[in-house]
Amino acid sequence: MHEPAFWHAPSSWLARLLMPLAAVYGEIAATRMSRKGIDVGIPVLCVGNYHVGGAGKTPTTLALVALLRDLGETPVVLSRGYGGSLRGPVRVDPGRHGAAEVGDEPLMMARHVPVVIARDRVGGAALARSTGASVMVMDDGFQNPALTKDTSFIVIDSDRGLGNGRVLPAGPLRAPLDAQLPRTDALVIVGRGHAADAVADAIAAQGCPVWRAQITPDAATVARLQGKRVLAFCGIGDPRRFFNTLRTGNVDVVVEKAFADHHPYTAADLDALLAQARRDGLTLVTTEKDLVKLRALPGAQDIVPFAINLAFDEAGALETFVRTELNKARSRNWTTKPR
Repeated sequence: MHEPAFWHAPSSWLARLLMPLAAVYGEIAATRMSRKGIDVGIPVLCVGNYHVGGAGKTPTTLALVALLRDLGETPVVLSRGYGGSLRGPVRVDPGRHGAAEVGDEPLMMARHVPVVIARDRVGGAALARSTGASVMVMDDGFQNPALTKDTSFIVIDSDRGLGNGRVLPAGPLRAPLDAQLPRTDALVIVGRGHAADAVADAIAAQGCPVWRAQITPDAATVARLQGKRVLAFCGIGDPRRFFNTLRTGNVDVVVEKAFADHHPYTAADLDALLAQARRDGLTLVTTEKDLVKLRALPGAQDIVPFAINLAFDEAGALETFVRTELNKARSRNWTTKPR
């Protein structure tokens, strides 16, 4: 779905009208978050956000996976498999599964790291452990109480922030902010904007770290697109960020097309895109996440996947923090389990 515009308006009569429903939803969500989760016996690092919609969780998850590997760990990503038909638990196999079965983000990430999807997070954690994981990285699930999280990283886009700051359905928040802040161990702000500054101040006041990170275009992909006129399309939570990142790489974006987040592309969708690109002499470009849903369709080989990287401004401080959190998690597990 597309986010309603009033979620990002400072004052809206529709948001005020929905406040009674938001109060009920928020109370239920806050109560659910307070439940005690299951300790799965290995460190669990959660990458989540306070709100629905795009913020940069997937690139943050992959950047964290790369760091963990550099530290000698064997990470496995645990995902709900949003948008997929399989309930799991199942390990995602890019050669066998499609996005309609396991979800677009898990399928894309599985090309880089072992990924387990499961609606039942406890069952998914058990399968992840059985594959030899030394640490589990939860992609989303911050508000889900099923598992004990050793460290929770919250990701916020620096330009979008938290919208109007209201709880669903009056705004984009998944739970009241005062129920989510105390459970945050670290904040990642993606970009140079200032819409998340108030949240950053609140997290810093708790004594928790706040990091800035930047999404940068992959140099090889940018080189491939130089001198070409581009039709860029995507179905992600924040399409504007994708289009802006292309332009940051000096890519000549002539046409932008935004579909709803997790859009299930059809052959008709692709045929229309291909026809416009051929008519106007344009090169089709989309995100890696979108392309995994298109690979099986005729003509998909003509689409250029636009790869990105996420770089932390203070990579050394992040590494020190992660090392410390892993040691603390293992110390807790050792002291609380029978010897």
